[in-house]
Amino acid sequence: MNENYFAPDEEIIATSTGEKSFELIPAGNYLARCYSMILLGTVTEEYEGRTKENEKVRITWELPTETRVYKEENGPQPSVISKEYTLSMGDKANLRKDLESWRGKQFTDDEAKSFNVSKLIGIPCQLNIIHKVSKQGKSYATIATVSPLMKGIECPPQVNPSFIFNIRSFQQDKFNSLPQFLKEKIKATKEGKALNIQDTTPQPVPQPQAAPAPQPQPVAQPVKVAELELATIDGPLPF
Repeated sequence: MNENYFAPDEEIIATSTGEKSFELIPAGNYLARCYSMILLGTVTEEYEGRTKENEKVRITWELPTETRVYKEENGPQPSVISKEYTLSMGDKANLRKDLESWRGKQFTDDEAKSFNVSKLIGIPCQLNIIHKVSKQGKSYATIATVSPLMKGIECPPQVNPSFIFNIRSFQQDKFNSLPQFLKEKIKATKEGKALNIQDTTPQPVPQPQAAPAPQPQPVAQPVKVAELELATIDGPLPF
Protein backbone atom coordinates (compact mmCIF):
# COMPACT_ATOMS: atom_id res chain seq x y z
CA MET A 1 0.00 0.00 0.00
CA ASN A 2 1.19 3.52 -0.74
CA GLU A 3 2.96 4.92 2.34
CA ASN A 4 1.33 8.30 1.64
CA TYR A 5 -2.17 6.87 1.83
CA PHE A 6 -2.57 8.72 5.11
CA ALA A 7 -1.21 12.13 5.93
CA PRO A 8 -0.03 12.62 9.54
CA ASP A 9 -2.50 12.72 12.42
CA GLU A 10 -5.17 15.21 11.42
CA GLU A 11 -5.84 13.92 7.90
CA ILE A 12 -7.63 10.67 7.20
CA ILE A 13 -7.77 10.19 3.46
CA ALA A 14 -10.20 7.88 1.67
CA THR A 15 -9.48 7.03 -1.95
CA SER A 16 -11.68 5.70 -4.74
CA THR A 17 -9.39 2.67 -5.18
CA GLY A 18 -9.53 0.75 -2.85
CA GLU A 19 -19.52 -0.95 26.57
CA LYS A 20 -22.12 -0.04 28.62
CA SER A 21 -25.73 -0.42 27.58
CA PHE A 22 -27.80 2.76 27.53
CA GLU A 23 -31.39 3.45 26.59
CA LEU A 24 -31.82 3.50 22.82
CA ILE A 25 -31.99 6.84 21.09
CA PRO A 26 -35.61 7.08 19.89
CA ALA A 27 -36.08 6.62 16.15
CA GLY A 28 -36.47 9.87 14.27
CA ASN A 29 -34.67 12.81 12.67
CA TYR A 30 -32.06 14.72 14.67
CA LEU A 31 -29.76 17.69 14.37
CA ALA A 32 -26.24 16.35 14.70
CA ARG A 33 -22.62 17.41 14.56
CA CYS A 34 -19.60 15.24 13.78
CA TYR A 35 -16.97 15.43 16.53
CA SER A 36 -14.96 12.19 16.46
CA MET A 37 -13.02 10.30 13.79
CA ILE A 38 -11.21 7.06 14.62
CA LEU A 39 -9.19 5.12 12.06
CA LEU A 40 -9.42 1.64 13.57
CA GLY A 41 -7.13 -0.17 11.13
CA THR A 42 -7.38 -3.09 8.70
CA VAL A 43 -9.71 -6.01 9.34
CA THR A 44 -10.33 -9.22 7.39
CA GLU A 45 -13.92 -9.67 6.20
CA GLU A 46 -15.93 -12.16 4.20
CA TYR A 47 -17.93 -10.68 1.32
CA GLU A 48 -19.77 -12.67 -1.35
CA GLY A 49 -17.65 -15.72 -0.63
CA ARG A 50 -14.37 -13.84 -0.82
CA THR A 51 -11.98 -12.77 1.91
CA LYS A 52 -10.96 -9.12 1.79
CA GLU A 53 -8.89 -6.77 3.89
CA ASN A 54 -10.63 -3.44 4.53
CA GLU A 55 -9.54 -0.41 6.50
CA LYS A 56 -12.24 0.80 8.87
CA VAL A 57 -13.04 4.27 10.12
CA ARG A 58 -15.53 5.04 12.89
CA ILE A 59 -17.33 8.39 12.67
CA THR A 60 -19.26 9.72 15.67
CA TRP A 61 -21.88 12.46 15.91
CA GLU A 62 -23.38 14.23 18.92
CA LEU A 63 -27.11 15.00 19.05
CA PRO A 64 -27.38 18.37 20.85
CA THR A 65 -31.16 18.22 21.21
CA GLU A 66 -31.16 14.69 22.68
CA THR A 67 -29.42 15.01 26.04
CA ARG A 68 -28.95 12.55 28.88
CA VAL A 69 -27.13 12.39 32.19
CA TYR A 70 -24.42 9.74 31.83
CA LYS A 71 -22.43 10.94 34.86
CA GLU A 72 -23.98 13.03 37.60
CA GLU A 73 -20.90 15.23 37.88
CA ASN A 74 -21.16 16.25 34.20
CA GLY A 75 -24.86 16.99 34.08
CA PRO A 76 -26.83 16.68 30.81
CA GLN A 77 -24.73 15.75 27.78
CA PRO A 78 -25.65 15.15 24.14
CA SER A 79 -26.44 11.60 23.10
CA VAL A 80 -23.92 10.24 20.61
CA ILE A 81 -24.12 7.73 17.80
CA SER A 82 -21.44 6.19 15.59
CA LYS A 83 -21.17 4.45 12.26
CA GLU A 84 -18.28 2.38 10.93
CA TYR A 85 -17.29 2.50 7.29
CA THR A 86 -14.78 0.89 5.00
CA LEU A 87 -12.38 3.71 4.21
CA SER A 88 -13.15 3.90 0.52
CA MET A 89 -14.55 6.44 -1.90
CA GLY A 90 -15.34 3.88 -4.58
CA ASP A 91 -18.58 4.20 -6.55
CA LYS A 92 -20.41 1.66 -4.39
CA ALA A 93 -18.79 2.53 -1.05
CA ASN A 94 -21.20 3.35 1.80
CA LEU A 95 -18.91 6.17 2.93
CA ARG A 96 -19.19 7.87 -0.44
CA LYS A 97 -22.96 7.39 -0.54
CA ASP A 98 -23.45 8.96 2.90
CA LEU A 99 -21.09 11.86 2.14
CA GLU A 100 -22.86 12.61 -1.12
CA SER A 101 -26.18 12.60 0.70
CA TRP A 102 -24.68 14.85 3.40
CA ARG A 103 -23.26 17.41 0.96
CA GLY A 104 -26.30 17.23 -1.33
CA LYS A 105 -24.35 16.50 -4.51
CA GLN A 106 -22.17 13.82 -6.04
CA PHE A 107 -18.39 13.78 -5.93
CA THR A 108 -16.53 14.20 -9.20
CA ASP A 109 -14.01 11.50 -10.04
CA ASP A 110 -11.18 13.89 -9.16
CA GLU A 111 -12.74 14.75 -5.78
CA ALA A 112 -13.24 11.08 -4.97
CA LYS A 113 -9.65 10.13 -5.76
CA SER A 114 -8.41 11.56 -2.49
CA PHE A 115 -10.76 12.88 0.18
CA ASN A 116 -9.68 14.05 3.64
CA VAL A 117 -12.34 12.54 5.88
CA SER A 118 -11.22 14.62 8.85
CA LYS A 119 -12.83 17.65 7.13
CA LEU A 120 -16.08 16.32 8.59
CA ILE A 121 -15.08 17.22 12.16
CA GLY A 122 -17.28 20.03 13.44
CA ILE A 123 -19.69 19.88 10.49
CA PRO A 124 -23.45 19.81 11.24
CA CYS A 125 -25.98 17.61 9.50
CA GLN A 126 -29.28 15.84 10.03
CA LEU A 127 -29.38 12.15 10.92
CA ASN A 128 -32.29 9.79 10.42
CA ILE A 129 -32.02 7.15 13.14
CA ILE A 130 -33.90 3.87 12.97
CA HIS A 131 -34.08 0.77 15.16
CA LYS A 132 -33.00 -2.69 14.04
CA VAL A 133 -32.76 -6.09 15.70
CA SER A 134 -29.48 -8.03 15.69
CA LYS A 135 -29.15 -11.76 15.01
CA GLN A 136 -28.96 -12.18 18.78
CA GLY A 137 -32.37 -10.53 19.12
CA LYS A 138 -31.07 -7.28 20.61
CA SER A 139 -32.54 -3.97 19.45
CA TYR A 140 -30.13 -1.20 18.53
CA ALA A 141 -30.21 2.28 17.03
CA THR A 142 -28.46 2.87 13.72
CA ILE A 143 -28.05 5.69 11.20
CA ALA A 144 -30.22 5.22 8.13
CA THR A 145 -29.37 8.47 6.31
CA VAL A 146 -27.14 11.52 6.65
CA SER A 147 -28.38 14.73 5.05
CA PRO A 148 -27.62 18.47 5.12
CA LEU A 149 -29.49 20.81 7.43
CA MET A 150 -32.71 22.24 6.09
CA LYS A 151 -32.57 25.89 5.06
CA GLY A 152 -33.07 28.21 8.00
CA ILE A 153 -32.17 25.54 10.57
CA GLU A 154 -29.10 26.03 12.75
CA CYS A 155 -27.39 23.33 14.79
CA PRO A 156 -26.43 24.22 18.40
CA PRO A 157 -22.72 24.69 19.13
CA GLN A 158 -20.49 21.67 19.61
CA VAL A 159 -20.25 20.31 23.16
CA ASN A 160 -17.84 17.37 23.03
CA PRO A 161 -14.19 18.13 22.25
CA SER A 162 -13.09 17.25 18.71
CA PHE A 163 -11.18 13.98 18.60
CA ILE A 164 -9.15 12.27 15.88
CA PHE A 165 -7.27 8.99 16.30
CA ASN A 166 -5.22 7.63 13.40
CA ILE A 167 -3.69 4.17 13.80
CA ARG A 168 -1.09 5.10 11.18
CA SER A 169 0.27 7.89 13.36
CA PHE A 170 -0.29 6.10 16.65
CA GLN A 171 -0.51 8.26 19.77
CA GLN A 172 -0.52 6.38 23.06
CA ASP A 173 -2.35 9.05 25.06
CA LYS A 174 -5.24 9.15 22.58
CA PHE A 175 -5.41 5.35 22.55
CA ASN A 176 -5.50 5.27 26.35
CA SER A 177 -8.47 7.66 26.36
CA LEU A 178 -10.66 5.34 24.27
CA PRO A 179 -13.33 3.06 25.77
CA GLN A 180 -12.24 -0.54 26.25
CA PHE A 181 -14.30 -2.01 23.40
CA LEU A 182 -12.61 0.33 20.90
CA LYS A 183 -9.17 -0.46 22.30
CA GLU A 184 -9.86 -4.14 21.71
CA LYS A 185 -11.04 -3.48 18.14
CA ILE A 186 -7.89 -1.50 17.36
CA LYS A 187 -5.56 -4.07 18.94
CA ALA A 188 -7.18 -6.80 16.81
CA THR A 189 -6.51 -5.02 13.49
CA LYS A 190 -3.57 -5.77 11.24
CA GLU A 191 -1.84 -2.55 12.28
CA GLY A 192 -2.65 -3.05 15.96
CA LYS A 193 -1.07 -6.50 15.97
CA ALA A 194 2.02 -5.21 14.15
CA LEU A 195 2.45 -2.42 16.71
CA ASN A 196 1.79 -4.79 19.63
CA ILE A 197 -0.27 -2.03 21.23
CA GLN A 198 -0.43 -1.98 25.00
CA ASP A 199 -2.83 -0.07 27.20
CA THR A 200 -0.66 2.10 29.46
CA THR A 201 -3.51 3.85 31.22
CA PRO A 202 -2.48 4.25 34.90
CA GLN A 203 -4.53 1.95 37.09
CA PRO A 204 -6.03 3.42 40.27
CA VAL A 205 -4.30 2.34 43.46
CA PRO A 206 -6.76 0.84 45.98
CA GLN A 207 -7.17 3.08 48.99
CA PRO A 208 -8.34 2.12 52.47
CA GLN A 209 -12.00 2.84 52.77
CA ALA A 210 -13.06 5.49 55.24
CA ALA A 211 -16.40 6.93 56.16
CA PRO A 212 -17.13 9.58 53.52
CA ALA A 213 -17.41 13.12 54.76
CA PRO A 214 -20.61 14.93 53.82
CA GLN A 215 -20.14 16.75 50.54
CA PRO A 216 -22.26 19.48 48.96
CA GLN A 217 -24.15 18.30 45.91
CA PRO A 218 -22.40 19.44 42.73
CA VAL A 219 -24.28 21.71 40.39
CA ALA A 220 -24.67 19.90 37.05
CA GLN A 221 -22.70 21.64 34.33
CA PRO A 222 -22.57 20.71 30.66
CA VAL A 223 -19.22 19.66 29.29
CA LYS A 224 -17.58 22.73 27.80
CA VAL A 225 -16.00 22.72 24.38
CA ALA A 226 -12.23 22.44 24.60
CA GLU A 227 -10.00 24.63 22.47
CA LEU A 228 -10.80 22.78 19.29
CA GLU A 229 -8.05 22.01 16.84
CA LEU A 230 -10.61 22.39 14.06
CA ALA A 231 -13.27 25.06 13.80
CA THR A 232 -16.95 24.39 14.42
CA ILE A 233 -18.62 25.33 11.16
CA ASP A 234 -22.16 26.21 10.07
CA GLY A 235 -23.19 27.40 6.66
CA PRO A 236 -21.87 26.00 3.35
CA LEU A 237 -20.20 22.63 3.81
CA PRO A 238 -16.40 22.66 3.23
CA PHE A 239 -16.41 19.35 1.34
